[in-house]
Amino acid sequence: MKDENGFTLLEIMISLAVIGGLLVTLLYTLNYHLSIAEKHEKVTVASLLAKAKMSEIEKNPAVTKGEFPEPYSGYRYVTGTKESPFPGFSVIYVVVSNGKEEVKLAELIQSPKSK
Repeated sequence: MKDENGFTLLEIMISLAVIGGLLVTLLYTLNYHLSIAEKHEKVTVASLLAKAKMSEIEKNPAVTKGEFPEPYSGYRYVTGTKESPFPGFSVIYVVVSNGKEEVKLAELIQSPKSK
């Protein structure tokens, strides 16, 4: 009679293949979710910077462009004004970008001429 207390090589190889497949899936999923979190962080920072820049240009509408100081040196902005389809109003806008991500804000203000 044979002693059958252990696992066969085939059983061990199958279990290693299953564990390997699960680890690859886990690492891929983790990497995917980390990239989404990084994208959301960039969009959130760009949104906050755009709101701050919008507050500045509400007081003095002008066409400007530039880069934010440290620690936001990778973020660039463009501000401007354009005519609105509504009489007596203008549109001011801010575009903040960082690589692939871009946030645009626009707001109606009373035209300086009609104040």
